[in-house]
Amino acid sequence: MDSGNAEFCIQREVIDEQRLKERSQRMDDSQINLPISHWLKKSLSCSVPKLKRTIVGFLPVLSWLPRYSIWDYGMPDLISGISVGIMHLPQGMAYALLASLPPVFGLYTSLYPPLIYFIFGTSRHISIGTFTILSIMIGSVTERLAPDADFLIYNGTNVTEEVDIVSRDFYRVQVAAATTVLGGLIQVVLGLVQFGFVGTYLSEPLVRGYTTAASAHAVVAQLKYILGVSPKRFNGPLSIVYTLADLVKLLPETHLPTLLASVVAIVVLITAKELNNALRHKLLVPIPVELCTIVVATVISFYTRLNESYKISVVGEIPSGLQPPGVPNTRVFSEVVFDAFAIAIVGYAISISLGKTFALKHGYKVESNQELVALGLSNTVGGFFQCFSVCSSMSRSLIQETTGGKTQIAGVVSGVIVLVTVLKLGSLFQELPKAVLAAIVFVNLKGMFKQYYDIVTLWRSCKIDLLIWLVTYVSTVLFNLDMGLGASMGFALLSVIFRTQRPSYSLLGHLPGTELYLDMETHKEVREVPGITIFRSSATMYFANAELYLEALKKKSGLDIGKMLTYKRRQEAKQRRRERRAERRARREAKRQKRALREASQRSKKSVFTVEDEANGDMHREVELGWRERENSTVFVIPETARTSDGCHTWMYLKGTDPDTATLGSVSDLHDGDTTTLDSSSEDTLSRDLERVSLGSLGKWTWDIHTIILDFSTANFTDTVAIKTLRNIFRDFGEIDVDIYLAGCQALVVEQLERGGFFSDVITEGRVFATVHDAVLYCHKHRGAVTIHSYENALDISGTRL
Repeated sequence: MDSGNAEFCIQREVIDEQRLKERSQRMDDSQINLPISHWLKKSLSCSVPKLKRTIVGFLPVLSWLPRYSIWDYGMPDLISGISVGIMHLPQGMAYALLASLPPVFGLYTSLYPPLIYFIFGTSRHISIGTFTILSIMIGSVTERLAPDADFLIYNGTNVTEEVDIVSRDFYRVQVAAATTVLGGLIQVVLGLVQFGFVGTYLSEPLVRGYTTAASAHAVVAQLKYILGVSPKRFNGPLSIVYTLADLVKLLPETHLPTLLASVVAIVVLITAKELNNALRHKLLVPIPVELCTIVVATVISFYTRLNESYKISVVGEIPSGLQPPGVPNTRVFSEVVFDAFAIAIVGYAISISLGKTFALKHGYKVESNQELVALGLSNTVGGFFQCFSVCSSMSRSLIQETTGGKTQIAGVVSGVIVLVTVLKLGSLFQELPKAVLAAIVFVNLKGMFKQYYDIVTLWRSCKIDLLIWLVTYVSTVLFNLDMGLGASMGFALLSVIFRTQRPSYSLLGHLPGTELYLDMETHKEVREVPGITIFRSSATMYFANAELYLEALKKKSGLDIGKMLTYKRRQEAKQRRRERRAERRARREAKRQKRALREASQRSKKSVFTVEDEANGDMHREVELGWRERENSTVFVIPETARTSDGCHTWMYLKGTDPDTATLGSVSDLHDGDTTTLDSSSEDTLSRDLERVSLGSLGKWTWDIHTIILDFSTANFTDTVAIKTLRNIFRDFGEIDVDIYLAGCQALVVEQLERGGFFSDVITEGRVFATVHDAVLYCHKHRGAVTIHSYENALDISGTRL
């Protein structure tokens, strides 16, 4: 390729980091010199628009309620609110049993939190209230801190098997309220410090595995109501296993009337729900199957006196009216802090995922941090009114959305339905069998049972996600909900570290006609760039994978830099030892020649001495007294003849692929290109010629790579270990005359390299290029004179485009 075409191929300006800095200044000089007081004044200043944005951001209801259209949204919200309110009644009472609390507190939980969320929430469609998973988590706390064994009634010196239910339930309500308030405060604090992204650490496989395991706990918890038995309460790891074992032992004691009522309720609920789904397109609103079930069951129980005649356990007294607010029992905070944190994170993760789903469907935005604050305030305020932890419910939210709900006015309407029930209708459900409530919980878990099919789906799509799902499920089932969540989150984060620690490494080739560089293994149409190796990692290089990055670079480039440098240094050490031996021999020979000179003082010319050859032991080389020697890693040089009148020597070179068996030869013995005859005064020329003899001339390794380009486009950060590794790469490959360049670095990565002291007089910012193509063009312009002819076709089109 001629020089004209070569220049045409690289005529575009090559953009490196130095030119980028020269072209664009990040900040004007006037802004740089502004005092800190200016920035503080600007950040702390208050204006009417800024105050308005702050208030509206904290109270989202002010942004949409003044523009609320009754004609457009009033009727859909009313229908949706009534439908959701009807669902709140049976679910509230049923999930209170999961929390090991009296059913009326489930109604309280369905009343207060939705009203608080109406003011502070940003989602228009989620229904806040009781939820299966959180109810189970609250139940594990209440039964751990208030077990039946602590409330046995003493009769003199004997202990009866009767439990003081009133005292037990009163303390359990206190524990649940304290846990709820503490969890709410945690959510508020996380929201205020902009920690809403914490929910992103709960991946979908983790959440689905966790909820599936929680459903297993829910089923086990409801079996005692379905079978009518009273198993022992176990806490801690493997508690579900011990509970199941105890239930198996109690199977002969199953209360048949209770079991019959449970089976009938389950069959009726499943059948009615399937009919509801089949006819959902023909119905204006879904049939309230659960409400109809508890009404019918209550009527049958009342007129047949199931509790008195067949000993079927019923809900019992439901007080009319509302409970006054009270301060939670702060003494239990220290015992429930970890449970409260787990409840706060799980509740937020479920709510934000559901809220974002509806927001994406209907075209509005949900603020993560504000949602965290809204949910936290709903729990905190609700805790003062004896509520337990809440979050959004999938079933109720779907009903609210499918029945036409437009805003959280539907939540207010559902609260009114619950309020009327608590004030006037609560006492009517006193004869409701608990077995029916357990059946409602059991049937509502059907959707979570379907999540077991995730095992098949994840096996086909992603084995790592399947492993996360299985670890989450097993750890949650065996270690309970709180420890299971911590273990699953830890494993999920470790899986991310493992995947970044073991990324894929590839060599890139040029796609003809473009400026693209693609993996040569997966794209057969790309072409290797002669003399240049382009190396890319699929993940950021940091402390966990820096050593693996270096090993992969050695393997992909074919240059084992460690062994090469070790071999080079060994040869240098041998050369130095050989030089010292030669120097000692020369001195001894010089002394003998001095004695000979004294004996033959009449001679005017300097005599020639011979240097004993180390390998053969014979003396066959003659030099002058004014001998000189030079050395580099591969060549040892001594003068062959006496200094001439013009001050010059003729030099001899140590030749051979192995210095241990090398022989001396004169310049005349060397072929063209091996060496040249140099004057002793031409020190610079001699040094340059010696430095050209690289490690490859020793015969150990040969390679045709003169440049390695590290594609850093996938890196989004760096650390001190990565910076140190990069410096070592630049230094070590430089010793074998291979240049290293970086390409595609993001601005943040370049800043971190600067702060880490990466750049120096040797490694300048000119080694960093905006793109891989810029680096390739630069390399061929400065080092590609020998091989650029083989790269002509690859760059012709791209050069024309530039």
